[in-house]
Amino acid sequence: MSWQVAKPIANILAKAADGGGIERDEALKLMRVDRLSREFYALLETANRLSRERFGDKGEVHFHIGVNVDACPMDCSFCSLTRQAGIFKEKREFSEEQILEWAKMAEGQSADALNLMTTGTYSFQRLLELGRMLRRSIRTPLVANARDISHQEGEQLLEAGFVGFYHAVRLGEGRDTPFKPEQRIETIKVLKDVGLLWMNCVEPIGPEHDVEEIVDLMFLARRYGATYSGAMRRINFPGSPMEKYGMVNDLELAKVVAVSRLVMGDIPRAHCTHEPQTTALLAGANLLFPEVGSSPRDERADSSHGIGRGADECSVMLRQMGWDPDRPSNCF
Repeated sequence: MSWQVAKPIANILAKAADGGGIERDEALKLMRVDRLSREFYALLETANRLSRERFGDKGEVHFHIGVNVDACPMDCSFCSLTRQAGIFKEKREFSEEQILEWAKMAEGQSADALNLMTTGTYSFQRLLELGRMLRRSIRTPLVANARDISHQEGEQLLEAGFVGFYHAVRLGEGRDTPFKPEQRIETIKVLKDVGLLWMNCVEPIGPEHDVEEIVDLMFLARRYGATYSGAMRRINFPGSPMEKYGMVNDLELAKVVAVSRLVMGDIPRAHCTHEPQTTALLAGANLLFPEVGSSPRDERADSSHGIGRGADECSVMLRQMGWDPDRPSNCF
């Protein structure tokens, strides 16, 4: 029995190993590799080695706070916080005291960043106020996760103390969401213009998404120079309209993480996966997201009582897989 990796795949992996990136047709070939084949494990090893060489074994922990719950009228099909989901019927905004308590907890657990997530209709001015309040109290870098923004709003975020902005063209954008991909890309351009770090992920991945759509978003992240990218699977909340499609398993997510890592090459400062799980940490991912407050993947208002993992738990997971969360962040 031959133990060699098929030559076409071996050639792609050899090309990718130095961080120069790969072509779209090569990424598609890797995405079609059988999850139980030698080629699959060679793919994971190549992505894993590239990340460890580039990131110096640093494991990143970026703490997520969902600051409000709302029956969002944007009605993205994969989100539990929408009006159509019918889970949350009343608006709820976590208090400044609660948000500050979470932020200080994150800082005390040596989180590398603090991500503030808001629903689509949340007050932008209120987000700025939260940024200013936190900037006076903690030193952890602030990242916003909000609606599309203008140049002026980007500059206001910088003035309020934010250094980064999470933003993704989602899989199914314009089909499962009311947003046009072009609109999302305009915001990415705003971030690059004003000097906010662009944080990204290929998401939310489900079995219904074809490899071409997934790979195209990998190359979007490369083309616009994401500070980090990676892959997140869709989590089906109870009653989700996407339940009929099922969810991708850990092995499939790890494959997307690995291919995305090879596409990104020497561009990113970190590579993410979500929800936190160890398989992807062998596939080039080194960034995990603990969660408190609202989450578009949970039916509970505070995800720390649901699917959210704690910062300490994420740090343990990173250490178990040979990543060091105590080193300084590469992202900021």
